[in-house]
Amino acid sequence: MAKQFPALLAEHRSFIARQPVFFVASAAADGRVNLSPKGLDPLRVIDERTVCYLDRTGSGAEVAAHLRADGRLTLMLCAFSGPPLILRLYGRGESLPRGGAAYGQLLAEVFGGAEPPGARQIVRLDIDLVQTSCGFGVPLMDFVGERPSLDRWAQAQGEAGLSDYRRAKNALSLDGLPTGLVD
Repeated sequence: MAKQFPALLAEHRSFIARQPVFFVASAAADGRVNLSPKGLDPLRVIDERTVCYLDRTGSGAEVAAHLRADGRLTLMLCAFSGPPLILRLYGRGESLPRGGAAYGQLLAEVFGGAEPPGARQIVRLDIDLVQTSCGFGVPLMDFVGERPSLDRWAQAQGEAGLSDYRRAKNALSLDGLPTGLVD
């Protein structure tokens, strides 16, 4: 039932635009495999072979470390309402830390220059394979809304507090790999 494509089709782009959550999987050659849910509408399609998401400060920074060490990245989206579908995007990713030229350019071009509280990097994925599968085993669920917790937490920290937090919690991965997010 799985189908593979070399690039995103119009129906894939439409599906991505409707999803309130996606999942990010990354790993280095050794150590733990990371799998993280992402919400708050950060995912954007740049073109048929490129997507990016605006990542916000959190308790870990595994993806950034794994991209520096290995580069492999997979995004997965599931239909929790409507017709069943699972969409996976495979490829190589790159972390564009906040404050860099590439970050600023994508922020302006793809996110309209709007930087949410706690923004720390944009992750760009160069897609080498798109795969769909049935999604028959994914439950139907209703989307109630975004949680305001992350915005409130980041606003309460302020820039200095976020910088301190990133130095303490986002400099290294769980396996001790550098993330490149902290000077």
